[in-house]
Amino acid sequence: MEFDLRKNDVHCSDRNYGNFGFSTAFRFATLSVAIVFTATVLTAAASAQTHLKDSNSATAVKPAVVKPAAVEPSVEIDNARYRQTVSRGVTFLFEKGQDTQDGSFSKQLGPAVTAMCVSALLKNGVPVNHEKVQLALKYVEGFVRPNGGIYAPDSNLRNYETSVSVMCLHQANNDGRYDQTIENAIAYVKGIQWDEGEGHLTSSRHYGGQGYGKHKRPDASNTSFFLDALKEAQPEGNSKAIRNAVVFMSRCQNLPSQYNDAQFARVVGDDDLGGMVYSAVGTGESKAENKPDTPVGGLRSYASMTYAGLKSFLYAGLDKEDIRVKAAMDWIGRHYDLSSNPGVGQQGLFYYYHVFAKALHAYGQPLVVDSDGTSHNWRADLLEQLSDKQQADGSWINPADRWYEGDPNLVTSYSLLALSYLDEEPE
Repeated sequence: MEFDLRKNDVHCSDRNYGNFGFSTAFRFATLSVAIVFTATVLTAAASAQTHLKDSNSATAVKPAVVKPAAVEPSVEIDNARYRQTVSRGVTFLFEKGQDTQDGSFSKQLGPAVTAMCVSALLKNGVPVNHEKVQLALKYVEGFVRPNGGIYAPDSNLRNYETSVSVMCLHQANNDGRYDQTIENAIAYVKGIQWDEGEGHLTSSRHYGGQGYGKHKRPDASNTSFFLDALKEAQPEGNSKAIRNAVVFMSRCQNLPSQYNDAQFARVVGDDDLGGMVYSAVGTGESKAENKPDTPVGGLRSYASMTYAGLKSFLYAGLDKEDIRVKAAMDWIGRHYDLSSNPGVGQQGLFYYYHVFAKALHAYGQPLVVDSDGTSHNWRADLLEQLSDKQQADGSWINPADRWYEGDPNLVTSYSLLALSYLDEEPE
């Protein structure tokens, strides 16, 4: 039996989405005007053509070709399809994804996937007092460390595990029971951020970043999760930790500017300009497939990191006129695609869907205009992809099994989290 969202206060049909929605009356009025205008134009064009055919004058002027004005795509989504897709995903997690004994999801990956799954369930209307959610929360609580971190013993993923656990516990914290746990965890991840405490000054290309937690080197993905946790659990505005993180993320952008003087940014080609790479440390690092380096020594940008970077800039308070935000949106316009993770192909596809939805939701526009001037309803496009890729049992899985995307629990959590941003008002 599928989980019925309508019984859990999730109302998706005929709602006002702020910038995403319009009244029914306005939509029909606009449609009527468009129909009348188009009919008038076509009638006039036909009349002019007939007149010219009847004329014997050698100097008759050919009629101008009348092109109807481009019609903007709808900003709505198919709510019935949305509800069905979400319901099937929720049902999979409860009936096939969860360990019924300890409440975990993919326990071999520590608390991270369980925390992601709980977040996905809560953000899609499952109540926090649901017995299976409570069981999963107890599993996550079991990884709280005396130093405040939330991670598995001997974990190499301490920042990642703690950050996603903070987001999970914050969403479940309706009665304040996790206040102290969250505060301690935020202090822990701030403490492992690369800064003066680790001997790195602002000039260091490590500065402000987050890594997996073993302090080998920071990267844009971990720094993005870190900023997610700060924004969700402790909105702080322009805090030192956020300012420092922006320094690092700016240095991961393929944009020569006052914010990034790296060699890879100085030699960036037009196609990669404004996108993001994986890490700014050393000569930089990209996960782009086949040829991550350009012939002139630059690095290829790719979509999942570019959306993670855009989201991070917006979460840190940069506005749409900031050169870094504008450059990222320009790159997105040149590479708008949901059939793949541009630059990486099918690898990391569902992680990409997750950050795609979060970033564009934070940007607050219902349409993305590509480099050809075509407008795309990103919410409808994403819903179509996720609905089409959903398995018969309600899960999602990536055949290109890199970065654990062969795990249906992780990939289903990515998908449900992405879907949750289709039903929220833009920020």
